[in-house]
Amino acid sequence: MSTTQNQPSTAQGEFDVSVSLPPGIKLPLYMDNHATTPMDPRVLEAMLPYFTDKFGNAASRNHSFGWEAEQAVDTAREQIARLIGATAKEIIFTSGATESNNLAIKGIAEMYRERGNHIITQVTEHKAVLDTCKRVEKQGCRVTYLPVKADGLIDIEDLKRAIDDKTILVTIMFANNEIGVLQPIAEIGKLCHERGVLFHTDAVQAVGKVPVDVNAMNIDVLSLTAHKLYGPKGVGALYVRRRNPRVQIAPQIDGGGHERGMRSGTLNVPGIVGLGKACEIAREEMHEEAKRLTALRDRLKEKLESNLDFVHINGSMEHHLPGNLNMSFVHVEGESLLMGINDVAVSSGSACTSATLEPSYVLKALGLGDDVAHSSIRFGLGRFNTQAEVDYVADKVIDVVRKLRELSPLYEMAKEGIDLTKVQWQAH
Repeated sequence: MSTTQNQPSTAQGEFDVSVSLPPGIKLPLYMDNHATTPMDPRVLEAMLPYFTDKFGNAASRNHSFGWEAEQAVDTAREQIARLIGATAKEIIFTSGATESNNLAIKGIAEMYRERGNHIITQVTEHKAVLDTCKRVEKQGCRVTYLPVKADGLIDIEDLKRAIDDKTILVTIMFANNEIGVLQPIAEIGKLCHERGVLFHTDAVQAVGKVPVDVNAMNIDVLSLTAHKLYGPKGVGALYVRRRNPRVQIAPQIDGGGHERGMRSGTLNVPGIVGLGKACEIAREEMHEEAKRLTALRDRLKEKLESNLDFVHINGSMEHHLPGNLNMSFVHVEGESLLMGINDVAVSSGSACTSATLEPSYVLKALGLGDDVAHSSIRFGLGRFNTQAEVDYVADKVIDVVRKLRELSPLYEMAKEGIDLTKVQWQAH
């Protein structure tokens, strides 16, 4: 995903976009909370002592500095476990979700290779899962990449057909980072347990936003990270089920046997304290926060839909994260729109690769054409966004889209009812 930078833009000069700044609005505005979240001040407050006074190594068992650090880590394990319905001993600390996904997939592929070599995932996973699956394919695993339907959901029947006697792992993300779609996790978990297959979910975008219960949902392994739930960057966790079934994972980092032998390395105590505190806050406030964010998202959606034609919502709105809105503004280049609203941090549906702009593979998997995929914007609303900010952003987007479309002959033709797919373009 390519994210806006707060930089001068020719678009504003060209279009003279002037949306009045309401009181309480401070630019630039941040609406890219799927990329990262700002740290909650309460999280920072909990972390600060562990940078200075309480600086011990949690693995130092011979003095009070080490014991104090170990106690802080144990408290964080409890806080994280309570949020997802696990036990503290099932929480393994990592450097973040990318490492958690790598450890889960590579660790299970290695540990269970005598039982089978087949892994099932889906085409719209985060690259941290897709690239890890590509790596284990090179090491002899067979990977099935399930398609998704137009609403972004997998078909459970496809999953049933894909499982065979060599399948050892199904890895399906809980909530998509681009389109915010929630997969039927409980249904997938139930099927996997019935078939004796381990189930891993990358729950980075879901934990702290929607209810997650590893037991009720039959999740065996789950990845999460702090910086998506108002905690610090560079720290995450992997939930690994201890019973029914007991999941075994081959370590990918050796040296000292920390974290029940699964992940060696000196623990990032301040980061872990922050992750724990972020989970505690989420557990207490998630329900109210989800209601507030859903209302803000629906307000943004309604304003954009009622003021602009040729807009398209990407992904199922029925099974959806509270703060996510991924919308295509057809006949507008996403990158031009980003430049026009350069005081608002959002993401476009294009990924910057070398000299070309490729449409998002997630949007392409929904069956969207390049033109629609290229015109999409992901709005990620979060804890610190306000209604005034939503209204400002909606007005700004409406203004810029209208001005860009004034320059678009395709928009004029579409308005006249011409089917652009049937137009014979002449080459010069």
